[in-house]
Amino acid sequence: MTSLRIGLIGLDTSHANAFTKLLHDLEGTYHVPGARVIAAYPGGSPDFPLSISRVNGFTKDLQQKYGVRIVDTPEEVAEQCDALMLLSADGRVHLELFRRIAPYGKPVFIDKPLALRTAEAIEIGSIAAANGILVMSASSLRYATSLKLELDQAEKGSIIGADVHGPMEIEPTQSRYFWYGIHAAEMLFAIMGQGCREVAATSTEEHDLITGTWSDGRIGTVRGNRDGNYKFGALIHRKTESDYVDAASSGKPFYADLLEQVIPMFATGQTVLPFEQSVEVIRFLEAAEESKATGIAVEL
Repeated sequence: MTSLRIGLIGLDTSHANAFTKLLHDLEGTYHVPGARVIAAYPGGSPDFPLSISRVNGFTKDLQQKYGVRIVDTPEEVAEQCDALMLLSADGRVHLELFRRIAPYGKPVFIDKPLALRTAEAIEIGSIAAANGILVMSASSLRYATSLKLELDQAEKGSIIGADVHGPMEIEPTQSRYFWYGIHAAEMLFAIMGQGCREVAATSTEEHDLITGTWSDGRIGTVRGNRDGNYKFGALIHRKTESDYVDAASSGKPFYADLLEQVIPMFATGQTVLPFEQSVEVIRFLEAAEESKATGIAVEL
């Protein structure tokens, strides 16, 4: 496989280092072949402490450990690379950064969340279409090996529902459910597929429960915890049995699971994840926040 030149936009997240290590460490147990990170734009959001406080450290690591060239603008990254990973931790900036790199016509992976508003997610899709760009956005939890293995067992029958759980820390600049809620929501949609028609949310200081009703009558839930265990998992219901999946049980890093989808997408120009589903996940979370605020179910 030809080694693609990857550019990173946004070095304010540990994902930048994790992805780069998996691509560069040829002897690593979970090395993902086919690409190298050659350039990066640090970025960072001054009003988001978890962003701006980490960007310098991650930038230095990429320079010193992997020889990544640090540049001053997203445009410079796009000029030099075959494919782009927009990793900025702050979902508020994804649309504007995507606007700046779209004219270069390179395929783009956008780290979670795609956006913090459905309208912005839709606009990203429109810009991508206008520029002929393949764009993909996903949480690494969507492709957790243990979840994928369970979903591949078609002989168990069709899925009639699912209950997903995970940590749900809240960052004020990232709305309520988009910081960590996105992970469990992505798992739910990986299990249930598209077609959620109504969302209702219940919230207390320590927990949130989001209930989605699909157009075919199936029900899926996301339980978010700020107290108690911080594991990601899912109870998947079929007509004859219900099976529990511990997302971390395979021992394989979630980031490797994700890269094994992203790098082939860059290389082949094909993706297994329709962009419309990524938009629906954003609408699902946005509707959950509307439901929490109003106390009533929200139609998608």
